[in-house]
Amino acid sequence: MRILFADSVDPTAVTRLEAAGADVVVDPALSADTLPDALGDVDILVVRSTKVTAAAIAAAPQLGLIVRAGAGTDNIDRLAASAAGIYVSNVPGRNAVAVAELTIGLLLAIDRRIPDNTVDLRAGRWAKGTYTKADGLLGKRLAILGLGDIGMAVAERAVAFGMTVSALAKAGRSPATLARISSLGIRLVDTIDDLVADADVLSVHVPKAPGTVGLVGADLLAKLPDRSIVLNTSRGDVVDEAALIAAMDARGLRAGLDVWADEPGGSSGEFVSALAAHPNVVGTHHIGASTDQAQASVADGTIEVIEAYLGGRVINCVNLVVEPQGSDTLEIRHLDRVGVLAKIFEVLRTAGLNVQQMQNQPFEGAAAAVATINVHGEIGDEVSDALRAIDEVLSVAVTRR
Repeated sequence: MRILFADSVDPTAVTRLEAAGADVVVDPALSADTLPDALGDVDILVVRSTKVTAAAIAAAPQLGLIVRAGAGTDNIDRLAASAAGIYVSNVPGRNAVAVAELTIGLLLAIDRRIPDNTVDLRAGRWAKGTYTKADGLLGKRLAILGLGDIGMAVAERAVAFGMTVSALAKAGRSPATLARISSLGIRLVDTIDDLVADADVLSVHVPKAPGTVGLVGADLLAKLPDRSIVLNTSRGDVVDEAALIAAMDARGLRAGLDVWADEPGGSSGEFVSALAAHPNVVGTHHIGASTDQAQASVADGTIEVIEAYLGGRVINCVNLVVEPQGSDTLEIRHLDRVGVLAKIFEVLRTAGLNVQQMQNQPFEGAAAAVATINVHGEIGDEVSDALRAIDEVLSVAVTRR
């Protein structure tokens, strides 16, 4: 099994995989352009920021799994991976604390003007009178847009500073998550308008997706109070940079930003940005997850994904269809013997019924099993009778959706 890390990785991860018999290659110099030439015999690819294009996937005949060593997967062409039958998994939540710490750090830096203080001191200027004015965080209203792992970690730290926290209500949250929200005193509101209307600070923690690109635009920014603070440690494209500059110029909004719409792809290089150069902005170099603690935790999570895959399981997969597919569902209880599923599939093939999803689960003792099969097409009496005629089939039930 050949595993390629196309970005830097904690050495302990390499040691663990090599001890398990894997052939591990680490090449952080690879880029989107050079990656395709390195994938000819690779079974598992691990990336952090390196882009995985459709061309790279087409050049990887053995590739079965792509692991994003982090949460977001927007640097991977998921459609191309899905079309090639390649799993895409991520490692969510492992860097949440690091990103949350930077978010609060940006907020403090803006409020206390820490970067400007430092610049003056390094230049030999004592300007205490300039910097004695600050709002402070106690009692300030923080609106969190995206209350996932990172948003929740930010909320915990903001509450410790005495801030009040609001977020959007969302269906489907687990009882444990709702209990955590309640324990922190987070106020849930129904609309973004309600969320930002009285916010002193808006902190953005949503993934890049068609519905989030430009989400923080002119309309949303117009609803924030004057001199409020916008924090973005998620993805640069989520914020309309021109609209943010206009809001800072017109109404004194301030911003703490770790991500940028057109940031360089590498770790160094020239970066010319009107937003980054704006005097109301405190910025960092997309380093939210870049702490030793976070990287060690992400490495552990990456190894867990790989070890599960080597053991026949796929975890944290983001490109498998979760919702039931097909028009009819078969539940077939059968003897757990060699060739039974082949006979079942032959009946479906003859009837022209394409299998969309299936699961075969044995019962204790491995004498019998139940196959749940979602098919595209209608299962008529003729197909049901043919399935029941198989000697090893115990029962057949059909559910139509």
